[in-house]
Amino acid sequence: MMSVAGNLDQIKVSLPGNVLLVAVSKTKPEELLMEAYVHGQRAFGENKVQEMARKYEALPKDIDWHFIGHLQTNKVKYLAPFVHLIHSVDSFKLLKTIDSEAKKVNRIIPCLLQFHIAEEETKFGFSMEEAVDMLNSEAFKSLEHIRISGLMGMATYTNSEEQIRKEFACLRSYFDQLKNAYFNLHADFKEISMGMSGDYLLAIDEGSTMVRIGSTIFGERNYISST
Repeated sequence: MMSVAGNLDQIKVSLPGNVLLVAVSKTKPEELLMEAYVHGQRAFGENKVQEMARKYEALPKDIDWHFIGHLQTNKVKYLAPFVHLIHSVDSFKLLKTIDSEAKKVNRIIPCLLQFHIAEEETKFGFSMEEAVDMLNSEAFKSLEHIRISGLMGMATYTNSEEQIRKEFACLRSYFDQLKNAYFNLHADFKEISMGMSGDYLLAIDEGSTMVRIGSTIFGERNYISST
């Protein structure tokens, strides 16, 4: 079995220079994160607020913490002081809460709009119509403590490479449309977060700038209670 460092090296060889590797460390013990950290990894992804806050307290402060799970509005305050990027903004209500909590800690929090591109009903996210309505609204334009840095999406869990590729291409197309219509003058609007352990090479082909990889780095997930 290869080490965390060996796994990281193997993945990084396959990544173009413009693609950021977010090491998905949810459920993993701090020792494993430190193995990756010592080997130069700085971007880590978590999907449980309490677990991420605990790891933030315990681990080096130059880590960039990416929140990649479904985020409840009542938990935003725990992340606001330190989160580097929230990948999973799937409603205006959540964005408004992030803005208000960011204001309290005097930060501007970068966010990605999560789009529903999969055929599965269980995935969260905006439709293009919902996103356009929000971006046109005065309420959205009044937010001063968030920055929309791009889009995020998850493909259907399927063996069909054609379907996965089609869904990633769809997200890329949404990104291009929104960039042209709303973010043309915003250099920060540049990220497309798509691709995980099983499909990240397809995602890169379709324009991903951030891949979220866990099991290929750390091994299969451990289920621990997040208290």
